[in-house]
Amino acid sequence: MAEVVECVPNFSEGRKREVVDAIARAIAAVPGATVLDQEMDANHNRSVITFIGSRAAVAEAAFAAARTAVEQIDMSRHHGEHPRVGALDVLPFVPISGVTMDDCVGLARRVGKRIADELQVPVYLYEAAATRPDRKALPEVRRGEYEGLKAEIETNPDRKPDFGPSRMHPTAGACIVGARPILIAWNVNLATKDVAVAKRIAKAIRESDGGLPAVRAKGFELTDKGMVQVSMNMVDYSKTNLVRAFEAIRSLAHDAGVDIAESEVIGLVPLDAILQGSEAYFKLAGFKRSQILETRLWE
Repeated sequence: MAEVVECVPNFSEGRKREVVDAIARAIAAVPGATVLDQEMDANHNRSVITFIGSRAAVAEAAFAAARTAVEQIDMSRHHGEHPRVGALDVLPFVPISGVTMDDCVGLARRVGKRIADELQVPVYLYEAAATRPDRKALPEVRRGEYEGLKAEIETNPDRKPDFGPSRMHPTAGACIVGARPILIAWNVNLATKDVAVAKRIAKAIRESDGGLPAVRAKGFELTDKGMVQVSMNMVDYSKTNLVRAFEAIRSLAHDAGVDIAESEVIGLVPLDAILQGSEAYFKLAGFKRSQILETRLWE
């Protein structure tokens, strides 16, 4: 089985295409690294690049991306809806084939240390790579965002990074590096300008507030679209599929007198996640993955 690691770095830049393109080029320039997808969002002021390769190729490409982001993104001027702590905000490694989660943990720790040592950016480890239980969940590591961490990192021992200096990089802030399973970043936009509606729905559906298992959610305003958004990270789609989350939002929005305008997937989504949702929605009896035409063509 071929060795394939997926890497899905999130950068605090969603408005300057030339910056995001430069990062993507740095990744693609590494032999064995293949860029699969590139997304930008101006409201969130954030971009997501998905690439794959062997452990060695992905490690080198991830560092190249980090170096370019540090060179070109200034956090002191960054404003956007999405929580963030640094230029390269989050750097997750995902096992796809021929590698284990433990392999990706080792990868995350090696690359994280290199980012700290060579770029002087403080690095926090999260999810499977976390060295402390309270840093496993990304929202906990990112608590207070860039401004909050900047105020505490030098004086609060609890905010000491796993690697690097206990001070923010002057322009690049901090970086969060980890290893995790496949995650689906999914947004549902509501046909209202009332951001309080999105925030209430996000609170109702997220697992941390007693909502749906393996769902993290926040409510945002989309000023350029005149709508609001329920932004979700589906951290385990086998526990809550896309249809279940969508229908929960539809029901809560209906109760608030609001329609769903659209939904969007950020980055890539596994075919199995779409199949699970379809089976649930259409109540397909005995449906098998092998009944999908493309899966037979790819065999």
